[in-house]
Amino acid sequence: MNRVFYGIGWRIGIVWLALLLAGCSAPAGSVGGSERAPVVAVIDGDTIDVLLGGQTQRVRYILINTPEAGEPFGAAATAANRALVEGKTVTLVKDVSETDRFGRLLRYVYLPDGGFVNAELVRQGYAQLATFPPDVAQEATIRAAQQEAMAAGRGIWRTVNGAAQLCPGGQLPPDPTCAIKGNISASDARIYHVPGQRDYCATVIRADQGERWFCSAAEAEAAGWRPAAR
Repeated sequence: MNRVFYGIGWRIGIVWLALLLAGCSAPAGSVGGSERAPVVAVIDGDTIDVLLGGQTQRVRYILINTPEAGEPFGAAATAANRALVEGKTVTLVKDVSETDRFGRLLRYVYLPDGGFVNAELVRQGYAQLATFPPDVAQEATIRAAQQEAMAAGRGIWRTVNGAAQLCPGGQLPPDPTCAIKGNISASDARIYHVPGQRDYCATVIRADQGERWFCSAAEAEAAGWRPAAR
């Protein structure tokens, strides 16, 4: 009789351990660990504060960039982010890097129903793909979301006469799908700006001076340009 109960107890223990491990696993496609945390504040379109270990931590969404406050679509991006995550407990998934140079946690963010917040903001047209290796595990997913937003003309990809209105009244890209600006500074530094970055709208491309448009960050970097810091 004791052997029977022992055998049953052993099997129950194995099942319990399997369920525990399943509950702690990261969402499909992630490469780092995951942890759940309640959202305590929405800072802007791609940044939130969460409660982790009894402390408030700032989280920067990986692989996306949204317009800043005061820029076109900045307020709309913040509102879209708030509608997705405010008051919810989200799952944070690490890629390779722990933090950015400002000390913010770099994470993919998932909703309780499994929704992928980073990609959803891009799909809605309020964020753009921004690649900063080595944190690129979900690049294909987010790129697909961006292609959908561009094709539908959502948010920052809204078009007038076929051109994306990323900076109303400003310089338009010849091809609305190639909106990254490759600028050459006074010190001859080659820097590219993606829509939503601080200096994007103020940057004017002068083709006669060697500046150019790019269709992706990867294309810009392969040509010798580096990303703008902000």
